Amino acid sequence: MKIILKQVILLNPYQNLNEKNDLLIEDGIIKKIGNLTEEDFKTSEVFDFENKYCVPGLFDMHVHLREPGREDEETIETGCIAAAAGGFTEIACMPNTNPNIDSAEVVRYIKDKSKDLLVEVYPIGAATLERKGEAIAPMYELVEAGAVAFSDDGNSIKTAGILRHVMEYARMLNVPIIEHCEDESLACGAMNEGVVSTILGLPGIPNVAEDLIVIRDILMAEFTGAKIHIAHISSKNAVEFVRQAKKKNIQITAEATPHHFTLTDESLKTYDTNFKMSPPLRTGEDVQAIIEGLKDGTIDCIASDHAPHSIEEKEMEFIYAPNGIVGLETQLGLALSELVHKKHLTLSQLVEKFSINPRKILNIPIPLIKEGENANLTIFDKDLIWTVDISKFKSKSKNSPFDKHLLTGKSVAVINKRKMFFDDKFFSI
Repeated sequence: MKIILKQVILLNPYQNLNEKNDLLIEDGIIKKIGNLTEEDFKTSEVFDFENKYCVPGLFDMHVHLREPGREDEETIETGCIAAAAGGFTEIACMPNTNPNIDSAEVVRYIKDKSKDLLVEVYPIGAATLERKGEAIAPMYELVEAGAVAFSDDGNSIKTAGILRHVMEYARMLNVPIIEHCEDESLACGAMNEGVVSTILGLPGIPNVAEDLIVIRDILMAEFTGAKIHIAHISSKNAVEFVRQAKKKNIQITAEATPHHFTLTDESLKTYDTNFKMSPPLRTGEDVQAIIEGLKDGTIDCIASDHAPHSIEEKEMEFIYAPNGIVGLETQLGLALSELVHKKHLTLSQLVEKFSINPRKILNIPIPLIKEGENANLTIFDKDLIWTVDISKFKSKSKNSPFDKHLLTGKSVAVINKRKMFFDDKFFSI
């Protein structure tokens, strides 16, 4: 099948590409950019994407797919459909499944279940067996099977001793360690510790719970020479610690989630458990620090921390409800609305944080918009105004605090692996 993306704005900062042109794709390969003939238009299906942006397929490096173990909340297939609807062609899935991703068998299971889907899935292996922080996982075996990083996500790696061994192996394998930075002895509350938690009578989690682990991990990365990636950074001090570590050329990267640069702990005054996160929503001062970190490059990428939960679980009392929200289908709209349209980031910077940097961190090839290359593309309308409607989510779970929010900017199509998702449908190309 041949398709033409008509008059799209081709944007790839990795190639210094920014031009308006026609794009011909045949059998999943970019055949022509511009100079299309009348015959090309006659023999192809034409999609008029004038003034829409065509960029390297978006990549979310922090997704919870729940399978194996909690297929009632999400499956590999439904998670990938949600990813495609949100504009993503590739995702990395976290290891806190049941069983954990701590064996080659589970890595191969995930790769096999996703092989025929439009969205490519890259498993992240558990750093320690069962994520207990007591013995390291078979890291070489996991990388051989297809793991692209290691994490005990949901927990920080328990001790500095175990972290050292994990980092030394990761350095040899040339893969990053992704850390959920919270000291568990301090992170036993239900929300950010501060004025709002006092007013609401909810147990708080202080910023220092995150800051301590970030400092520990920076020191260990410097000591071992390993690559460390700070997941869902949320505190002002943590951003500054990463900034200073980068100045010392320590191999450190960081990600921010849309909820941590759009929401504050003030949102919890409704006791709505869809605002309950880990790490928790912080103060306006922390939000501004994250935005500044995104602007100056301290924070390398944007990720959803897509965390599906059932309605029954989220409807528990606040302190007992699980942390996390779904985010695959809202994060591009939130980032465009809050960062691009408010002039914190340019579109090129946004593409770097969604398409380029996550792949650099995980050593995954960056798609090129070039003749002869596989078409791995996201097409979005940066000015499309739409209302979030959780009832229309492709994800199995609906736990989002952004229901009924008005956003500006949305994905309209994705192309990858000789498949296209457009107008709520998949078809082969």
